[in-house]
Amino acid sequence: MTTYTDDTTTAEHTAEHRAGYTAERPARLDWAKHAPEVYKAMVRLETAARKGLDHTLYELVKIRASQINHCAFCIDMHTKDALASGESVERIVQLSAWDESRHFYTAKELAALELTEAVTVLTDGFVPDEVYENAARHFDEAELARVIAAITVINAWNRFGVTCRMAPGHYEPGQYK
Repeated sequence: MTTYTDDTTTAEHTAEHRAGYTAERPARLDWAKHAPEVYKAMVRLETAARKGLDHTLYELVKIRASQINHCAFCIDMHTKDALASGESVERIVQLSAWDESRHFYTAKELAALELTEAVTVLTDGFVPDEVYENAARHFDEAELARVIAAITVINAWNRFGVTCRMAPGHYEPGQYK
């Protein structure tokens, strides 16, 4: 849990700064409550996908896909988790413009971010060969399969979050672990 100098928690600090903001929209559906077997399967898939992947890289992929998909709940969650695990504010802030801020990331992270964008935005109907080949140069086949799985899983979570209108701002780091 993040603690501020005045001993307030992240949630208290966030709520304090929300005074005067527009009212939070209510969630449309508590999908996990109504489809618990699907939720449990998603958690198992998430656990399997992350196994063996660098935690920092994994969080960057989750944040970037969530930005693209406009999933405020997931951006809130994964940004807080990344910060709690030691990720820098600077790298998270620059993530939405990673291609113009390449010097903040390793070559391996850049390959994963490029692949994340290609898999997340399938407007051309495919992942370009050059994007896949670049990722394949930085990851062995097992690790690449897990990166693709991680991108796929966060995209699925994002679809639930956006469709059900899950509200950001209430998540505490590590809450769902």
